[in-house]
Amino acid sequence: MSTKHTISMITLGCSKNLVDAECMSAILREQGYEMVEDVSSAEAVVVNTCGFIESAKKEAIDTILEVASLKGPRKKLKFIVATGCLAQRYPEEIKKSLPEVDAVLGTSHYQDIAAVLDKLFGKEAFGWNDYIGKPGSLKHMRRDREIATKPYAWLKIAEGCSNGCAFCAIPGIRGKYTSRPMEDILEEAEILVKNGYKEIILAAQDTTSYGKDLYGKKCLSELLHKMGKIKNLQSIRIMYAYIDGIEDELIEEMKNNPKVLHYLDIPVQHGDDAILKKMRRRDTVSSITKTLNKLRSAMPDIVIRSTIMVGFPGEKAENFENLLKNLKIWRFQCLGCFIYSPEENTRGYDMHPRVRKDVAQRRYEKVMALQQEISLSYNQARIGEIVDVTIDSPSEDGIFYMGRSYREAPEVDPVIFVASTTRPLEAGDQVKVKIMECTPYELTGVTVDESAE
Repeated sequence: MSTKHTISMITLGCSKNLVDAECMSAILREQGYEMVEDVSSAEAVVVNTCGFIESAKKEAIDTILEVASLKGPRKKLKFIVATGCLAQRYPEEIKKSLPEVDAVLGTSHYQDIAAVLDKLFGKEAFGWNDYIGKPGSLKHMRRDREIATKPYAWLKIAEGCSNGCAFCAIPGIRGKYTSRPMEDILEEAEILVKNGYKEIILAAQDTTSYGKDLYGKKCLSELLHKMGKIKNLQSIRIMYAYIDGIEDELIEEMKNNPKVLHYLDIPVQHGDDAILKKMRRRDTVSSITKTLNKLRSAMPDIVIRSTIMVGFPGEKAENFENLLKNLKIWRFQCLGCFIYSPEENTRGYDMHPRVRKDVAQRRYEKVMALQQEISLSYNQARIGEIVDVTIDSPSEDGIFYMGRSYREAPEVDPVIFVASTTRPLEAGDQVKVKIMECTPYELTGVTVDESAE
């Protein structure tokens, strides 16, 4: 057991990483460590890294170096531990190039975080590769973790990915797709609701594959049905769905389960069949279009966000024009765009011809300009609408609160700035808001006196 050493946790990257960090913090508390938010007051800092693409690697390295400036013989900070994706992918490179780092833990060793810190504080010998193993583990999951977000909570339902897309390093970093047992997920959901979380966001690299490895079939619709019976749970949001996993049974469950928000995040990646095939995606333009039409027919109010990639090897002008054409047809309410980043140990790494960086940048700008028009059109249609908004936090100016309706997922979608004309608001409050103004990336509204309706 620790003697109340102080530890600070910095987490980078995706929501799955955030859940891993929350679980590590719970493990550290179990073993007697004191978690502190202020890095300058910590004796050790755990940097839970992302290492998915080049920009994420740079952010992780920059963060480690920034933390390292607080470290020294006469300073409080004694140790830096790197965990997560960058640590899993590049342990030897970290050892060689970042001597400020005292230990690394890969993605299958989060449960060993307290043991590693025990060794560091006990001045025991640390085997640099002892905690880098075959990826793909859920041993670190804790149902009683302290949640870093309010009033919503991310709930991780699976680890890893088995899809094998040509551009993606995740299977090598996180391992093959591994579902959590359904009873484990449901028990955690019950705990979250008892602790006051009203919106649960399901997260996995591919939520629509949930259960296939455990139960021999896709079970997301069954999981949603059982979660819908949890008393006092208000809403369930689904992130990271795959087109070929959105089957009729899932659409029916979304349509008929009042607790499942009519919202899906579906990263389609491209809008040209030749590029989709090179990417080793199982979808085609036709299958994407068919599924989007099914979703919108069943739930006319559904919000669909997506992610696409430009600059993949072999992407010609005509492939890109097909992408633009189909984005105009598909009209996603929100869209993220990435420029292809060649990643070691992926099938795309050695593919040619490469798209020049300046060409890829221009394509990115064209996609985002088109999406701005589409998003603005959707937002303008909402002016005058009265919507149910959950308040996440006050804004920095102290005048407007930041909130979301069912149409906005946290961190990735536009926010709604809310001016309260009735009473002070707190995180978790649900209010009716009239939308007054908009841009492509945010909306502004005022609270409506519900008694006057």
